[in-house]
Amino acid sequence: MMAGTVAFAIPVIADIAEATANSPGQASFVGRPATLIERVADTEAGGGPGDFADLAEKVQPAVIGVRSKGADPDAPDRGKAAKTLELISAGSGFFISPDGYAVTSSHVVEGNDTAEIRTSDDKAYSARVIGRDSWSDIALIKVDGRTDFSYVKLADQPPRVGDWVLTAGNPLAVGGTVTAGIISARERDIEVGSGKDFIQIDAAINSGDAGGPSFNARGDVVGVNSMIFSPAQGSVGVAFAVPADTVKAVIPQLKEKGAVTRGWIGTKVQPVTPELADGLGLSNLRGAIVAMVQDNGPAAKAGLRSGDVITSVGGQSVKNANELTRKVGAMAPGSSTQLTVLRQGKESSLSVTLGQQPNEPNAPAAKPRENPR
Repeated sequence: MMAGTVAFAIPVIADIAEATANSPGQASFVGRPATLIERVADTEAGGGPGDFADLAEKVQPAVIGVRSKGADPDAPDRGKAAKTLELISAGSGFFISPDGYAVTSSHVVEGNDTAEIRTSDDKAYSARVIGRDSWSDIALIKVDGRTDFSYVKLADQPPRVGDWVLTAGNPLAVGGTVTAGIISARERDIEVGSGKDFIQIDAAINSGDAGGPSFNARGDVVGVNSMIFSPAQGSVGVAFAVPADTVKAVIPQLKEKGAVTRGWIGTKVQPVTPELADGLGLSNLRGAIVAMVQDNGPAAKAGLRSGDVITSVGGQSVKNANELTRKVGAMAPGSSTQLTVLRQGKESSLSVTLGQQPNEPNAPAAKPRENPR
């Protein structure tokens, strides 16, 4: 917001999957190759940090267009005619192994067991949906029958703020496209206490780019493009990607059992703000304050109360609400852990047996989300 003015539009969070209602015989633009007319950056012209053309040429063969079909829930009731309408959800993805395992966004293939993918050489394949995790918005799909797909690896190190990124995807279903930008922020906390954090990037991300990769300068995937902030569902340079370390944690479970299980204590938590810390007489206090305890949940059974401040879990300090949720989520349901709790100025330890985190379904693909999930 500019100084002295009032913002005239409230941004919404939009799933970046493109959905179109297709009738039989209607042409689809999904996966058609797009010609990149000029290089994104050219050192000889002084236009950027390096030559992105070599990087794009290296990684694009591993990037795919992803399309899944389903009934259109918003289709009018017209009897038999309504059966001819279907919702086409188009997004992006990338191969992570030569035998056809690929990553995309969960909301791109939501409600489907199969998807159609199209490679950079304009070949179409059928893919099985191996597993989905709506909480992280990550899905694993598999193309059978080949063991020589081009693939990319997930980065071993998180990016730094200011690092350059190259994104690749299938925006607006026009075909393979790359854009460049920088890492604008890390650990972006969109929903307090959710345990989710995102990498924020300023590269152009649009509908249809969901599930596509963001690469570092070495060609490793630092994030999976998931959502944007926008007043009109178009790119304004505020995009969010699921970090590579989150993807690494999710993929093995999806591959093994098709779903992800996480520990859960049954609370709603908020960060300890400086004002709250001062009110408690502890200016350096860090942790998560309990706003609500679910009846008969693990925390309630352990004796946790609203107003308690959780400062550590399993012997590891907690700096904020999101970190608490992440640490608990990384533990196995049914296991026990110790919570260090500050209550009315006194510190105590509580043992809690973790439950399983409930599933959090995403909004339908390509629909604006007024509240983050």
